[in-house]
Amino acid sequence: MRRTLPQDALAAPLEEASSLDAVAEPLQTLVRRVVPETSLAKELVGGTWLGHPLHPVLTDVVVGTWTSAAVLDLLGGARRRAADDLVGIGVLAALPTALSGLADWAELKDGERRVGTVHALGNIAAVALQATSWGLRRREHRASAFALSSLAMTLSAGSAWLGGHLSFGRGVGVDQTAFESLPSTWTSVIDDQRLSEGELVRRSAHGTGVLLVRHAGRVHALVDRCSHRGCSLSDGSFDGAAITCSCHGSRFDLDGRLLRGPATASQPTLDTRVRDGRIEVRGRAR
Repeated sequence: MRRTLPQDALAAPLEEASSLDAVAEPLQTLVRRVVPETSLAKELVGGTWLGHPLHPVLTDVVVGTWTSAAVLDLLGGARRRAADDLVGIGVLAALPTALSGLADWAELKDGERRVGTVHALGNIAAVALQATSWGLRRREHRASAFALSSLAMTLSAGSAWLGGHLSFGRGVGVDQTAFESLPSTWTSVIDDQRLSEGELVRRSAHGTGVLLVRHAGRVHALVDRCSHRGCSLSDGSFDGAAITCSCHGSRFDLDGRLLRGPATASQPTLDTRVRDGRIEVRGRAR
């Protein structure tokens, strides 16, 4: 039988380690002050403009340069000069990478926040080791520099595993609507008379939460689960132009288009019609 790493067994102790909150809470408060949830800075470092989170893209630069440097170190000779440059480039690239990661982490809570804290601390330590290694390389202390870089790569690998656990094991940073099943046929959800102008109402269509809102006499329907962190949009607000999520302030127009982050994906919408006094919805092509 094929065996795999027991994700829950390895990550669960960190998720339950409340002692990490002593570090996480003040750091999270600081990050939220520097990068407020509804600010332009948050959209820039979060990846709203890119269409998906920016942090994973930047991590490839750091990991790629450091991995290439390790290979050149092993090959030796004149290639080690290029390895020195790659280590320095990776350290510089780690700065915006860390900022984007911290901005995403600032939205987490409880166990996910604790795992993210260890993930961040491990990466910070790796950057410090690589920066020290770069300084030693400049002074031709090759053996010590290589040892520190190797230790940094080990820390980075462990931290990357925790980051993968957050993304793929806990769904942090993914489009929360990706697996919503929209009804393929017209489905009755509410009496037409019960939907008032401008009111946000949640109903279910074959198990999928649907947000209904009437504006200027027309009924609009969106998937109620916010694409950002899965909060219910029906708990948010509607100002006549857009729907604002109550959790982190993402804004969507009535056609589901993303107007403001921190979300990075638009909201799926449904077709609507009124038949025999009932509002019906049907899934629309994404």
